[in-house]
Amino acid sequence: MARTDNDSWEITESVGATALGVAASRAAETESDNPLIRDPFARVFLDAAGDGVWNWYSAGQLPDELLEIEPNLAQQMKAMVGYMASRTAFFDAFFMDAATAGISQAVILAAGLDSRAWRLPWPNGITVYELDQPRVLDFKASTLAEHGAEPACNRVAVPVDLRQDWPTALREAGFDASRPSVWSAEGLMPYLPAAAQELLFERVQALTVPGSRVGVEALGPKFLDPEARARRRARMDRVRAVFAKVDPQRQVPSTDELWYFEEREDVGEWFGRHGWDVTVTPSLDLMAGYGRRPAQEVENDVPGNLFVAAQRSGT
Repeated sequence: MARTDNDSWEITESVGATALGVAASRAAETESDNPLIRDPFARVFLDAAGDGVWNWYSAGQLPDELLEIEPNLAQQMKAMVGYMASRTAFFDAFFMDAATAGISQAVILAAGLDSRAWRLPWPNGITVYELDQPRVLDFKASTLAEHGAEPACNRVAVPVDLRQDWPTALREAGFDASRPSVWSAEGLMPYLPAAAQELLFERVQALTVPGSRVGVEALGPKFLDPEARARRRARMDRVRAVFAKVDPQRQVPSTDELWYFEEREDVGEWFGRHGWDVTVTPSLDLMAGYGRRPAQEVENDVPGNLFVAAQRSGT
């Protein structure tokens, strides 16, 4: 499952399967007693994809054998649902604030199973461009169409790998770089090498004008912490060992094999030195603000990511 140059995937494979995992957490939050966010389409995607490890978040009961070796796993999963709900709420509000301010072009980089084009109350005249690999976008659009769901905006799919010339594909799809735009890079940074992250931001810079906004889920210092990585790998090895015995048909991926553990420039600092006004919110602060701060004993298991909100200054 390790990454290779120009690799691609079905929605149930590799990076695609991680999108289903995020959808499962949104489904769990939506179906909870007091949901922070509501994503009625998350369950639709899960049902279409079938059973898999991504359904953990909505499982009624974890195997007893698993809880014996990982007694905090249920709390860890609850914390991750809270993290994903907070992340979703952050980007939902980010897009709605920009749309309310009059920005009429939104770009979702690595859109995955993000259903904002369908579920958010977009004002009239908004165009939402979704960029991702063709098979991922096809699965999303066809699944929602089969359920009679229609986008709530002018949704434009841009089937392209972000390692390719996506700026040209975006322009050819109708994007106007001379007008302000709002962008998101959610759940994307660990899947990019450092050089690709730099190139991504340079391309965004070239496609934006003053007044544009960018929201990024950026990697924090904990991402490269060898102790944190070792703890995560050891826990997942134990989980895989249990599932190999109790449910051998269920493959548990090693997510960090999909990630690039490389030194890279701090995202907030990058945008700051390129003429953007920047606000950075650590993940635990974001969660606390939404009433989703995790239990203290599992705080270290929550991603230490930074939520960057940037607006391009100038006239």
